[in-house]
Amino acid sequence: MIKKLLVLLFLLLPLALMAAARPPELIVAQDGSGQFRMVQAAIDAAPSQSGQEVIIRIRKGTYKEKLVVPATKPHLTLRGEDRDQTILTFDDHSGKGAINTYTSYSVLVQGADFRAENLTFQNTAGRTAGQAVALHVEADRCTFRNCRILGDQDTLFLAAAGTRQYFSGCFIEGTTDFIFGSSTAVFEGCTIRSKKNSHITAASTPAEQPYGFVFRKCRLTADTALATNVALGRPWQPHAQVTYLRTYMGSHIRPAGWDNWKKPESEKTARYAEYRSTGPGAAPATTRVAWARQLSAREARTYTLRRIFAGPIGWKPRR
Repeated sequence: MIKKLLVLLFLLLPLALMAAARPPELIVAQDGSGQFRMVQAAIDAAPSQSGQEVIIRIRKGTYKEKLVVPATKPHLTLRGEDRDQTILTFDDHSGKGAINTYTSYSVLVQGADFRAENLTFQNTAGRTAGQAVALHVEADRCTFRNCRILGDQDTLFLAAAGTRQYFSGCFIEGTTDFIFGSSTAVFEGCTIRSKKNSHITAASTPAEQPYGFVFRKCRLTADTALATNVALGRPWQPHAQVTYLRTYMGSHIRPAGWDNWKKPESEKTARYAEYRSTGPGAAPATTRVAWARQLSAREARTYTLRRIFAGPIGWKPRR
């Protein structure tokens, strides 16, 4: 009998270990087929201070909610059923009551080690509404894969200095300064679409932070009827750091490349660079503003994820 019990335990132990290793999952579905009908309810129900990944699966639908992933909910993953049909949206904007840029978000992420996959983050306030953030990230070590981030002015706010985010295969669109903030972020294989003549980035990188926004093998596209003269970026703060590596640039990118935001003094401190840009919007160094740089091959090789995301504690985004 003891021998049979030992054999049974030997057979069941791997299954028990697999079950223990499997991340807990919560399901959101508007039709009631999951545990929750609203995304915020699932976030609120997720365990606080979890040391392992907690997955919230979100079935197709448009979820109009102003969402917050609080700092007490680390290791949270939002996984949509279909990127284009699983939409997290709201319509707040600066000037709507007491709302300002910092509070206009549709989704706010404060919990570290957050992941989002196959989702659309959207702010539908519209082009005349002013600042209207779709996704506001304050947390460290956040990963976004195969997501759409849609809005107009100030679509994506990467707000906090010293934090790191990784975007892979994402689609991001907007009008003015639609990727902005102080964090270190890498955009890899992303499509960045301008919707009118304005500026793509408005980095506020601190002087002591070596990296701001790094675009690797991305595509800069445009609504060609409305966007024919777009800058790669302008410095929200004097030491803004933005680099484009092997990025395709459509004809909407202005030959000068960059803008000083009517602050000539920032030309001495802003850290703007390119390496092997391609497409009709690419231009020789003699055409770009004199205060931006074209990197050498040796310099470009230093832009590795390991180096960019080093920090006090190194981070390697999970592929």
